[in-house]
Amino acid sequence: MTAPRKRHLLVSPVNGHEGPAAARPTYRHNPVRRSRIGDLWIVAVLFAIVLLLLLIFVLQNGQRAEVAFLGVHVALPIGVALLLAAVIGVLLVALPGTARILQLRMRDRRRATPAAGLTEPGPAASPATGADVHQDG
Repeated sequence: MTAPRKRHLLVSPVNGHEGPAAARPTYRHNPVRRSRIGDLWIVAVLFAIVLLLLLIFVLQNGQRAEVAFLGVHVALPIGVALLLAAVIGVLLVALPGTARILQLRMRDRRRATPAAGLTEPGPAASPATGADVHQDG
């Protein structure tokens, strides 16, 4: 029976010197490529765990609480009221963030595509009118 080949071992030089005495084995890292389906599976499992924790939270906080907002009075379980408040808070934070992202994207698009018919003024252009100034002299 023969000994198995050690393909996962590489011999690399130490301090720039090659040779059997100066060489030490290093291991070749052969990572498995990640796929979108694998990433989706991880996200789905994490999402299920979060939903389970939220369900436990709502079920353990079933006492009724009176909630008044803009003249509307509702009696909700405390867990539902707190969860609703958290979701509304996330949405209130997401609105300015979304507006800022859209603002930055529009600015980048404007910078990427020059306006039709406009050219940058040369060194002899008048900054006030954009017309070329001819000097005789």
